Amino acid sequence: MTETIADLVACEDVLTFVNAAITGTGQREFHHGAYEQSLSLGFLHEYMQVNYRELYAATLALDINDHNAALIVRGLLTTARDAGEAQRRLEGRLVARRLETLPPQRVYRLFRALRRDGVNNRRTRAIMRDWLRARPDLAFDAVKYRSALKDAVRHAHLDPRALVPNAPGHVRDEIGCLLYGATGRPFTTPIFETWRQAHYAQEAVYKLPFTVAEGFAAAHGIPRKRFLERAEKSMTRLERLRLQGHAGQNKTTIDIDLATVSLTRLTTYVLSLPLDERSRRRGELTGALRAAARRAAGPEAGRWGRVAAVLDDSFSTVGSAEKRRRPLAVALGGHFLLEALAGEYVPLWTSGRADPLLLYPFGPTPLGTRVLDALDTAPDRLVIISDGFDNAPSGLATEVLRVWRTRLDPGRRVSITHLNPVFDAGDFDVRRLAPTVPTAGIRDAEDLLTLVELARFAEGRVGLPELRAHLDTRVAAFLDPAKPRPAKPVSEAEPVSEAENQIGEATAKTEAS
Repeated sequence: MTETIADLVACEDVLTFVNAAITGTGQREFHHGAYEQSLSLGFLHEYMQVNYRELYAATLALDINDHNAALIVRGLLTTARDAGEAQRRLEGRLVARRLETLPPQRVYRLFRALRRDGVNNRRTRAIMRDWLRARPDLAFDAVKYRSALKDAVRHAHLDPRALVPNAPGHVRDEIGCLLYGATGRPFTTPIFETWRQAHYAQEAVYKLPFTVAEGFAAAHGIPRKRFLERAEKSMTRLERLRLQGHAGQNKTTIDIDLATVSLTRLTTYVLSLPLDERSRRRGELTGALRAAARRAAGPEAGRWGRVAAVLDDSFSTVGSAEKRRRPLAVALGGHFLLEALAGEYVPLWTSGRADPLLLYPFGPTPLGTRVLDALDTAPDRLVIISDGFDNAPSGLATEVLRVWRTRLDPGRRVSITHLNPVFDAGDFDVRRLAPTVPTAGIRDAEDLLTLVELARFAEGRVGLPELRAHLDTRVAAFLDPAKPRPAKPVSEAEPVSEAENQIGEATAKTEAS
């Protein structure tokens, strides 16, 4: 079937938005400030919501970041009257499923934003109620997220006791007292009583969740070093990672189980360590990185043939104060993941360095030279992980890739993919190297496998019907996680009608449950 110009524009618009939703967080980047980032993201969300609402909602099933997932949910709930009845039902299921995957603090922040926006329709209240009822330990939430939970309960007109129907009677009775400030007498619920005692006794502070304990420690004037030493047991894995640098400044060591950390978080942690410590712990850190990469590779490990990678460690990978070394962390994670995926692997860093454990942001970005070196190894796949600012000399990578595709390899024997970890606010997209090479945004290195597949849509060889079929298949798998996702190439995607039938089946199962 011949595609219209409108179909081609729609396909490009959706891919642009997905790239932005994967990489953009509204925070400062190396080349653009936070205001520019937020302004560009806000425009893209409104544009997609108005022009492609169905596809906009479907992106909740993709590997977009939590910031943009929350913005999509907020936009869909705010403009519910613009959707038909069937579309609202599907959006409700997508929203509820996505909220299950978001961190609780992000969801509570979303609920507060809906309250500020005055969004209080029946569907919004039902979604808030169902999410709160599904929380595994609402008593814990009542302490850790007390003010946010209170705002959500007020906004949705909920009875706190009805949110914990299976909890002991004293918990149902006391949760409202904790939220609304009736704390004069002791609580029967242990965590509530610990919270009450922490107002007066320092010993009780160390029995609370770490973020709650921090506030009480400041109120009691507990020295930071002593607090960190004693509160270590109450820290989550991510809190341990986040506080490692601060603890080091206070001569305090926080134990971290590296075997449980995801690949990109692990590379971020490694890059935060001094070079001397990285060298001293080389065996431990390298082993943990390779183990995390093998977990991310799964059954695809060793099946990618000859792989060459051009990896950006130039000065711009320093990121910003909010996203410190994030682009370099993604490139380092991509290095170890590609090493696990490849049968033969050739990594080429823009700085020319060969020791990935001792990397740091430095120098210009000679992408064109490194691409030439990579193609000279005759790979089956070439993966480029860079922010796309080729400047040594400027534009060489674009010309090399153009000549390679049009003159030397028009049959596309070598698969080339550019993955960009930085949202370019000026272009409303991630920066591309060449029109002949597909580019996809990347937020976490472990998403590399999925994004290489998604990037194939950007080559222009598959259009809107195939993209819709791909989104429909992802939506069906997202709504029914127990159903395995079909492992087939994009070119063999099912027709739209069959994919819509899959969504209907998944919807029926969801309603039945």
